[in-house]
Amino acid sequence: MRPKLVIFGLTFPTIMALDLITKRWALETLVIRSGELFGGLLPLTLAFNKGAAFGMRIGEDSRWFFIPVTIIALVLLGVLFKQAEERDFLRIGAISLVVAGAVGNLYDRVRWDRGVVDFLGPIDLGFWHFPIFNVADIAITCGAILLAISFWFEEQEERAREEAAALAATGESATSTAAGDPAASAPAGDPRS
Repeated sequence: MRPKLVIFGLTFPTIMALDLITKRWALETLVIRSGELFGGLLPLTLAFNKGAAFGMRIGEDSRWFFIPVTIIALVLLGVLFKQAEERDFLRIGAISLVVAGAVGNLYDRVRWDRGVVDFLGPIDLGFWHFPIFNVADIAITCGAILLAISFWFEEQEERAREEAAALAATGESATSTAAGDPAASAPAGDPRS
């Protein structure tokens, strides 16, 4: 089986299952009272986000904006996935994470108008309260970071190839110039040089 499909086939259902199970748990448990994890470091608070990441909203019912935007993003990610090298595990894993997270949040937007179920946070950073998020948001964020790193590596490799090609071309040019110039190819001490 192709490594691409194996990575996607393991990542996508795992993230989707974690996202759906934890959201269902939050809807059943946190509606009664909030909770916390790790001795209060991570509060658990049920919230419904009608916007994008960090509560960004466009209008009163912005889900009709975010549903088509998410679908377009998924199509673009599908193209990136198809174009990815079979052994580019970083890019394939990153795309798989983003797709799984995007589909997880898309499911909430499509199934009701309450918004995406969030429950992790808010986290007090001292200078700012980090907004409430969910498993899908974690997958999207980690995947986006890994995808950016993948593109950076690709850019570095392309730059290295271009520099090597330029050096090779310069070397060939110097060799052909030396071969065609009798003064350049004359031995040391030869009156022609």
